[in-house]
Amino acid sequence: MTETKAVLASVSPLPVKVIKTLPSSYKIPDPLPWAQLAGPLAGAEDAIARLDERLAKSPIRDGAISRMHFADACASLWLDGELVHLDDLVLHDAGMDVRAPTHELTRAHAVLRARRRIAEAKPDWALSVAGLAGLRGRSEREEGTGNRKEVEESLGVDEDAEREEVGFEGPLGAINTDPHLAAAFAAVDTANARAERRLADEARSRPERDSLVYDPDWDEDGRLDDWRAVVDETRTLPPTLAAAIAADAWDAIEPLEHTPWLGRLLAAGVLRARGKTRWHLPCLHAGLKTISRERRRPRDAAARLAVQLEAMTAAAEAGRKDHDRWLMTRNLLARKLAGRRATSKLPALLDYVLTRPIVSAGMIAAELGITPRAAQNLVAELGLREATGRGRYRAWAIL
Repeated sequence: MTETKAVLASVSPLPVKVIKTLPSSYKIPDPLPWAQLAGPLAGAEDAIARLDERLAKSPIRDGAISRMHFADACASLWLDGELVHLDDLVLHDAGMDVRAPTHELTRAHAVLRARRRIAEAKPDWALSVAGLAGLRGRSEREEGTGNRKEVEESLGVDEDAEREEVGFEGPLGAINTDPHLAAAFAAVDTANARAERRLADEARSRPERDSLVYDPDWDEDGRLDDWRAVVDETRTLPPTLAAAIAADAWDAIEPLEHTPWLGRLLAAGVLRARGKTRWHLPCLHAGLKTISRERRRPRDAAARLAVQLEAMTAAAEAGRKDHDRWLMTRNLLARKLAGRRATSKLPALLDYVLTRPIVSAGMIAAELGITPRAAQNLVAELGLREATGRGRYRAWAIL
C-alpha cells in the first residue's frame, strides 16, 4: 500500500480543458431531391390551400380553429411521450380543473396559449424579434432595446430634434405659454423616468439561470440566429417546403433547451408569413402524430422533409373532414332554434359549444351568465351528446 501511494503521489495531475460543444449546423440539401419531394410537396400545397379556402367562408370558422388549437396542443405532448386528455385541457383552460393540474397538462396549456398568440397576431409577428422574444418568455425590452438603439444610431435619429419636430418645444411655444399643459407633460416625463429606473433595477437584480436546470453552454441566442439564417435561405422555395425545412432545422439545431415544441408552431408561422394560410394556423403536431414512429425521424434529409410534408397533408385533410362534420352537426342542431324567442340562450349555447371540444355546466353558466341548473336545461333542449361518464361532473360535446 505504501508503494502504491508513493506511485500515485509521483504522478502529476494533468490539466483537463473543457471544450464547449458547438450547436450542430444545418445545411439545406443542395441540390434539393425534387424527385422525392415533388409528390409530397404537391399534396401538401393542395391540401393546405383547400382547408384554408374552406375556412375562409365558413360560418363556424372561429369554432373550428379553436378546436384545432386544443387538438394540436394535446398532440404536441403525445409526440413527447406524454398523455394529456383533451377534456382535462379544456377544463384547465376554463379554470375549472377537476383535480390539481399535472406538469404535462401545464405544458400542454403553454402550447395552447402560444398557438393562440401566434394565430391572433400579424402573420409575420412570430418570426420577428419581438415575436420570438414573447414566445420565449422574455420581455421585448430585453430583446429589442439594443436593436432599437443600433437602428437609431445607424439612421442618425436625434431624440431632441424629433421632440422639437413634433412640437414639444415648437416655435409657437404652446407648451411654454400654457402652464397646465406644461405641468401635464412634466408629470408624464417624471412617470416615464420612474418606470425606466424600475425596469433597469429589475433587469440588474434578475437572478441568473440555475445551472441544474439550464445548461450554461447552451447558447440559445446563437442557435436561434442559426435557425433564422436557415429560414432566410428558404425565401425562394415554396411555402410548404420552407415550413418543412424550418421544422427539420429546429429539430437539428435545437435552439431552445426546454421548449422543443415551439419549432413546429414557428414552422406553421412560416406558412402564415408566406401567405399560404390566411385564416388558420396549421396543426403540424397533429399531422405528425398520424405518421408512424418508425418513419417519423429517418436519417436521410430528403426523407425527413418528405415526412414533414406528409404530416402537413394529413393535418389539412383531417381538419377539412372535421370541419365538414362539425358544420353538418351545427346545421342539424340549428333546426331546433326555429321559433325561439329573441332572448333565448340556445343560439349562444350552440355557438359556444362549437368553440370547445367539450363543455360542462359550469363552463356554460360562466359563458352565458346563467345558473348551472339552467345550463343543464338548455343542453337538454338542444340535445347535445354527453361526452364523459364521470360521476364528478358531466360534459357534453359535438363530436
